[in-house]
Amino acid sequence: MNTKGAILGQILSFLKNPVYQEDKQSDFNDKYRVFIQLLFYALILSYGLGLLNQSLETFLNLDIGKHASEDFIKDAPWLLFLMAVVLAPLLEELFFRGPLFFFKDSPLFPYIFYLLTLIFGFYHILNFEFTSTTLWLSPLLVAPQLSVGVFLGFIRVRFGLPWSIALHAAYNLILIGPFILLQIFDLPVE
Repeated sequence: MNTKGAILGQILSFLKNPVYQEDKQSDFNDKYRVFIQLLFYALILSYGLGLLNQSLETFLNLDIGKHASEDFIKDAPWLLFLMAVVLAPLLEELFFRGPLFFFKDSPLFPYIFYLLTLIFGFYHILNFEFTSTTLWLSPLLVAPQLSVGVFLGFIRVRFGLPWSIALHAAYNLILIGPFILLQIFDLPVE
């Protein structure tokens, strides 16, 4: 794999035609560069989708309720850290990206990849209070998880499961880390 090539182009090609293609030629430094690029793009895309969701919520005066992490940030920031940065990446990657290996030589691989990515994304609707609004908005509300699911699937089939676990952990840490630190140091979170 050419790690110096446009990573976004590689992601789009992969999304159009998912293929289980391990990269056995790149060294650790090349893989790390791709990892950082994927992390950067996943965060930018997620922040953009989050801002879109927040704008729609404000503009349309929608009430999507509380996110599950809000109580954890206030009451148990260390537990949130453990769950979001350690347990979720490990368990979710084993469950949603681990099985891809069993379909690597199968013509069903693209369908399994899309199915697991969709389940991964929509599984995260459980982070929201269940209302008719969250149900109708679920594709938008889980769009950040759907998009990061593509990045996680890409790195998983190219570099292996440990890389997708690490990307997932880094992604979650960057998203929730600042809120946890604010809570630990007793600074206003709003």
